[in-house]
Amino acid sequence: MEKEKVARYIDRERLFMPADKVLVALSGGADSVALLCLLQALGYDCEAAHCNFHLRGEESDRDEAFVRRLCAERKVPLHIVHFDTRRVAGEKHISIEMAARELRYEWFGKVREESGAGVVAVAHHRDDSVETFLLNLIRGAGINGLRGIRPRNGYIVRPLLCLDRKEITGYLERIGQDYVTDSTNLQDEYTRNKIRLDLLPMMQAINPSVKESILAAAAHLEDASAIYKKGIEEGIKRVRTAQGICIDALMREPAPKTLLFEILYPLGFNAARIEDIYRALEGQPGKVFSSEKWCVVKDRGYLLVEARRKAVQPVLTMEEHALTPDFVIPRDKATACFDADKLLHPLSLRLWRQGDSFVPFGMKGRKKVSDYMTDRKFSLLRKERQWVLCCGEDIIWLVGERADDRFRVDGNTRKVLVVKTEG
Repeated sequence: MEKEKVARYIDRERLFMPADKVLVALSGGADSVALLCLLQALGYDCEAAHCNFHLRGEESDRDEAFVRRLCAERKVPLHIVHFDTRRVAGEKHISIEMAARELRYEWFGKVREESGAGVVAVAHHRDDSVETFLLNLIRGAGINGLRGIRPRNGYIVRPLLCLDRKEITGYLERIGQDYVTDSTNLQDEYTRNKIRLDLLPMMQAINPSVKESILAAAAHLEDASAIYKKGIEEGIKRVRTAQGICIDALMREPAPKTLLFEILYPLGFNAARIEDIYRALEGQPGKVFSSEKWCVVKDRGYLLVEARRKAVQPVLTMEEHALTPDFVIPRDKATACFDADKLLHPLSLRLWRQGDSFVPFGMKGRKKVSDYMTDRKFSLLRKERQWVLCCGEDIIWLVGERADDRFRVDGNTRKVLVVKTEG
């Protein structure tokens, strides 16, 4: 029965074609073993891939040995990799679970290409989809996170989403196929296991068919998500501009907070942080919010969203020329010209600081650098990356913007220093 259900599911969801080679993610647990056995029973050409994350001591090596024996018995080509998962998690400052996931899927992609497989089949099943729904609900995901696990994501496919855990173990018992058990699945250690071992049994005490109810809700949300996604895409087009997210346009939307959530959640901002950003929309400019890779700044009429990056020091080239009648002073912003004889101190390059001032070219009085950038409508993020070229304590050039009038080329100039930014 399970074989027929899986065959129909693969066909209905168009996961792969009969002629496709399938790379099976094989942990040694019941789910992945059943996946390999079912795909072989259906006649698919399979290879297997096993990751040893070295997280469970002897158990990790036991799983690898089991997978080696299983693939030898079934004549399935096997690929194995070893990861120092804890070290990677520490270096990247992420959880061990996240590190294992990133390592696993990056390696699967490489093996798939090397083996010529069309897809990578992973063994998520119906119960996993229920647990994912609840996990995302607890974490505060939007409608897209409440659709359960998708049958396909790029080259990753999930042929067992039509079966639950009992059907999988029942199938293995009937064909006499053993498997290994991950002891951490029996411990109340990770959030998903808390859902599996504690939350779901409590919910089933209230409603014995709660899993079916959750899956039905996820299916309804799948349809609703298509409509929702279209509305979100149209809303994003209305509020996003070249300067950033227009706050006035955002607040005119039917559900501004929800739209803001859908823009920022994929960038690593959680629900609580997005709530903070939303509350800051009515406040003064200057508040900065950061995720691991992105930065959001409340500017005047916009939310500025940029990838986090350091201010890269510009590379400057300097050439000295005699001022002759045929010398033409460049007018582009990437070049500045100075009277070389007025530069009495060594030149240095630094980021601008609060309190800095200079005499903008063409003016007589001093102007604060901060006021100049405000007049030029620089965003807060753009201001953070403004470099200045100094002669001693004096600023002679806002790099890429404007030179200081005190060091300009004039009728008494004999030598010109030409400074250019590269790139």
